[in-house]
Formats: sequence, C-alpha cells, structure tokens
Amino acid sequence: MAVAEEGQITRAAGRVHIAQPALSQAIAHLEQRLGVPLFVRHPRGMTLTAAGEAYLDAAQTALTAIADADRAAQRADGDRLDWGFIGVPPIVQAPELFSAFILAHPHVRLSFSELYFPRETSAAWLSDVDVALCFSPTPHPDVQLHPLRIEPRAVVLAKTHPLAERKELAVEDVLDETFCGDHPSLEPVRAAFWKLDDHRGGPARTTTDRASNALELIACVSTGRSITTAPASSAATVLDRMPALVAIPLRDAKPTVLCLVWHAGNRSPLVDALIATARSLGNGPRKLARERSRTPAA
Repeated sequence: MAVAEEGQITRAAGRVHIAQPALSQAIAHLEQRLGVPLFVRHPRGMTLTAAGEAYLDAAQTALTAIADADRAAQRADGDRLDWGFIGVPPIVQAPELFSAFILAHPHVRLSFSELYFPRETSAAWLSDVDVALCFSPTPHPDVQLHPLRIEPRAVVLAKTHPLAERKELAVEDVLDETFCGDHPSLEPVRAAFWKLDDHRGGPARTTTDRASNALELIACVSTGRSITTAPASSAATVLDRMPALVAIPLRDAKPTVLCLVWHAGNRSPLVDALIATARSLGNGPRKLARERSRTPAA
C-alpha cells in the first residue's frame, strides 16, 4: 500500500521505516508468490498494473478489517484510550482538557499517537485512534467533533524571508507568496485552508516538496523558499524549537478552530467521558459562536 500511494520505493521505505533494499525484496517476493507483476517499474518510480490495482483494493479491505478487529479488542479493554494529535501533544495543545480528564479518570491508560496530516478523508485519518485533536478538520458524515477553542492564524516563515521583519501581516500581503507543497494524499480541503485558498479562491503557488507531517513542513519552510500558515499557538510552539523561523500574526484571515474529533463508529465509554469532560469545561458551540461574533470579518 505504501509503495502504491507514494509511487516509488524510496519514499515508501521512509514512510514505513524499512530499508529500501528490504522493501524492494519484499515486493519482489510478493509478486513471485502471486505469479503476477503488481507494479510497472520506470525511471521515475512505480505504477500499479491491473493486477496491482485489484490486489490493492483487496488489501485495503483486509487491512480495514484488521483495524476494526484491533479497535474492537481495545474497546473491550475499558481502561485504555488512544489519543491522536498532530505535532503538538494534548498536554500542550489542550492542557485544561487533558488535566481535567486525568483528574476525573486517574486509572485510565492513555496512549498517544502522533499522526500525519489528515489523508484522503477525516474518517480515514481517524481509523487508528479513538479520538484526536485537530485544527479545522474537514466535515465528514462519519466524523463527529466538539470545538474547544477558536484561534487566529499566523504566517510561519524563515528569518531570511523578506517579510520576516513585519510585526503583522494581512492576507493580501501573502496570497502571492510561495507555499510549501503537500503530499498528494492529504485531505484537499484542509490542505488548501492552510495555504489560504479560502481567501484566494484558488490554489496557491507551491514548491515541489511533498510535506505530509509537521516536521516535514517545518523543514520545507526553514529553507526560506516557502511559507505556511498555522494556528497561533502551534506557531509559537514551533518557534521554541526552531529559532531560524518567525511567526507573524495574520490579522484578517478566517480563524481556525481546535476540535476534539472522533469516528462515529469508534464510540466507547472513555470517548464519551472525554467528550463530557470537554463540555463541562464550558467550551463548545455556544462559546465559539460568541467568539466568532467578535472576530473581524476577513
């Protein structure tokens, strides 16, 4: 699946943390066992044959069934919760919620999963965790969410960038800038949001980079060849670790919303307890609506 999605062995090997020769050998052994070629090799990478497409569809179904079985077993273990996040862990991203939940449920076994940026759909992205924190997730019929807080966006760029000395930026100042490119599998609506397509009305100019997680995005921006936008709190966290970058408030961009998100089919007593804790803190749609009413129009 990784080779099919990445289109080449090198990127797929890095994604699944396997040495490139070992992955090439595994693909060759699989083709030998099946007796059919799954990929066409060419100088720029690999593409699926018709047999490969059929095998990929069946493999995806099988792996989905395995993931469902894993989740069923984990849900039966009533004191475990797998909490996903992107880049910034829950204790930093939502400290009040994290602390209140731990205080109310001291015996819960929490595990944490740092996630790639959402791929394909929000529902697919959530398949391996019970619940996750995400800024401005794209709506999906199988995904439920609870908004925690609203935040302005900031522009993150290298200190060598011509705009780095500005104290504040407007959307029109950066619409024509070059943004970091995304991995093609990323959920398109959310990926476009961070490149300000919601203001531009069309796609941004991007680099050829294929960033699929926070660290790859930071590395791309650090070169000075591109910029990105981020939630104000996440941008501030990045600056603590990356002194070569600056974050500049983006005063008139539509705000982003930090949400607690979960797959509708993944409900469990602990997920319900976490949602109840979030609601008890006084966050949610009512507070969000009040804050939106005070946010200047873009």
